Amino acid sequence: MAATGDEAAAMESISKAPVPPSDLNLSAETERRRDAAANDAAENQKAKRPSNNNDGGVETAEEATEPAEPDINELCRDMFDKMAVFLQGELTATCEDYKLLENMNKLTSLKYMEMKDISINISRNLQDLNQKYASLQPYLDQINQIEEQVTALEQAAYKLDTYSKKLEAKFKKLEKR
Repeated sequence: MAATGDEAAAMESISKAPVPPSDLNLSAETERRRDAAANDAAENQKAKRPSNNNDGGVETAEEATEPAEPDINELCRDMFDKMAVFLQGELTATCEDYKLLENMNKLTSLKYMEMKDISINISRNLQDLNQKYASLQPYLDQINQIEEQVTALEQAAYKLDTYSKKLEAKFKKLEKR
């Protein structure tokens, strides 16, 4: 079946450039579906009418019908809107994650700068202490020498004390005779 008139123009415009789903003209398809739904509704009305059959307890069966299909354009728009909201949420979450990571990196950098300053101060203080210790080293050496001399003098005093006690003991022995 060859397209003529408006249908040919529509097909030609479709082949030249892509058209978003919202601009498509699907009214003929929509009307056909609406007509089918109306016919189904009319048939349902006929089936629901009570029959003249006076059987009392006998129920009549109704024909099961499918509900009319919703408009495709509306569903597509709804799907694209929901997809846009979903993607926007994902991008926002990712952006927030990167901002958090950036803030954490900045805080870590500041912490390391503080630690660097502290270590520099500790290093300076250690150098000062080493210089002071080096300047005190001759006095410490003198103290060590004096301590050795005092120890030697103390030992000499003990020897002298021991010798004097022996002499005293000899003197007392000689005196008794």
